[in-house]
Amino acid sequence: MGTCVRGEAILYRLFDVGYEIRLDQAFDLLGSSAPERPKPVRGEARAIQIKNPPVSVQLGLESVTIGERVQRVEVSARVFDFGVVSLRARLPVPDHLSWEDFVSFGVAAGTSGAWGLFEGCRNRLLDRIRPAIDRFDVSAVSEEYIVYRLHHVEDASGKPLEPDVLPDDEIARLLVGEARPLSEGARKEVVSSRFSYFDDDLAVVSWNAALVVESAPEDTDVQYVLEFANAQLLELRYYDSLLDKELPRTYDEIAAARGRFHLIGRRFSNLLAILQARVADATEAVERIENSLKVTDDVFLARIYGAAMDIFRAATWRRGIDRKVSIVRDAYTMLNAEAQARRGEVMELIVIALIALEIMLALIRH
Repeated sequence: MGTCVRGEAILYRLFDVGYEIRLDQAFDLLGSSAPERPKPVRGEARAIQIKNPPVSVQLGLESVTIGERVQRVEVSARVFDFGVVSLRARLPVPDHLSWEDFVSFGVAAGTSGAWGLFEGCRNRLLDRIRPAIDRFDVSAVSEEYIVYRLHHVEDASGKPLEPDVLPDDEIARLLVGEARPLSEGARKEVVSSRFSYFDDDLAVVSWNAALVVESAPEDTDVQYVLEFANAQLLELRYYDSLLDKELPRTYDEIAAARGRFHLIGRRFSNLLAILQARVADATEAVERIENSLKVTDDVFLARIYGAAMDIFRAATWRRGIDRKVSIVRDAYTMLNAEAQARRGEVMELIVIALIALEIMLALIRH
């Protein structure tokens, strides 16, 4: 046996469940399960500012099938104020497992039916915290992610090894969940975002998964920022899809409003109020997402968070949302200008009619 490892795989599935979650109230509602509101604890974590730390809570044990083996997993959750709940299943692996077997286990975990357990856990959690959720609605949009966590990398005799001994081709295969080796180009792309703070730690971040080597089991800061990035990504995707649905409806509402009879100046008043509310909601929600975590310095955790947001193409999702909000805002401006112009035309007609009436009355009197 060559390189051996000890660690776990942590499956994440994130759901949008409402416009906003009041975390203080959710904390109280989860009081019997000993909830916590932890933040990153490393020294460099001072560069990560979290305005409203999410609530974490243990949800108990569940059974899943990985390959041919039924396994008990610990399930927990993290509740974010911007309307996201993140469910996590921790799958420990046998001690002193060969690296090759760990890769096979990780691939099997990512393609297993374990993802199905999250919906039931989510529903039970929501039953408890629903009073704390504004505009409760479980979206069809969800996000899935895996963190492969190694606490020890060692040789057959138990001597510690540095994580650099783990070959890139197998790291890449683990992160993309492929049983077959990847091409050289694909492999380089998958493992290009890699970070180390000490000689004995490593973080490799990709779109679907990350490999984290951290000798201190209690140090979960890297997982924390990756989970936060996934929660923000989910919200950006959710609002992008929401606006995709809103735009055709907006066009239909404009056409319908133009076809209805209204009192003077009231043709578009209701629609203008609706459009204004949509723009305000989307703008406020995106600002709340982006302000939920701020990076003030370029240190280890901040670089990992920034790389994750780049890999997730968060800026692209944000630009898409901005463009669609701009379309709705332009529609509002156009309708408002049209309504103002019509009111001006009506006022001109009224003035002309009054002048004509005055002339007629004057002629009659003479």
